Amino acid sequence: MTKIIGLTGGIATGKSTVSKMLAEAGLPIVDADKIAWQVEGPGTPTLAKIAAHFGPDAILPDGGLNRRWLGHRVFNDAEDLAALNAITSGPIQHAMLTAIVAAGQSKPAAIILDVPLLFESGWQHVCDQVIVVSAPTNVVLPRLMARNHLTAAAAQARIDSQMPLAEKCQRADIVIDNGQNVDKTRTAVLKWLKTIK
Repeated sequence: MTKIIGLTGGIATGKSTVSKMLAEAGLPIVDADKIAWQVEGPGTPTLAKIAAHFGPDAILPDGGLNRRWLGHRVFNDAEDLAALNAITSGPIQHAMLTAIVAAGQSKPAAIILDVPLLFESGWQHVCDQVIVVSAPTNVVLPRLMARNHLTAAAAQARIDSQMPLAEKCQRADIVIDNGQNVDKTRTAVLKWLKTIK
């Protein structure tokens, strides 16, 4: 019986690192961010709805979504964030369910649902287990600033727009600490893999 495993964490805690390790171990990954990029791609109905709500600045000259502009706007305004989620959540959920069914065809031991806003969007209810990737703020903040070229204030605004990491950890079945070094993270991932294979 294939298990559905939710994988989430705080922004810049290193969830992608853990996701990559699980993929290397042969588990199929259903990546909400990649699916969102497809659903919000040029010429899609979802992108048209985003442009209708947020205006022409939401679209780049090449017809793609202006994620940097939109991110700056929604991470500083709760109403805008809620509006964006209302437009995108239905199409993303439909595409994810389709991807889960496709991933299950080969009957793997587990399918990994890599969802940054897993708890916020209710995906924990379809999961047999939830893994939360954690790291301390003094690691996360500089990591996020460097990765996204943000000021400390802008990075903190993104962190604050999400459910607190401590709350995610409390709600998790497994917490993997990715704040120290990648070898310790890998050891924790391999230990967990033995429990499902």
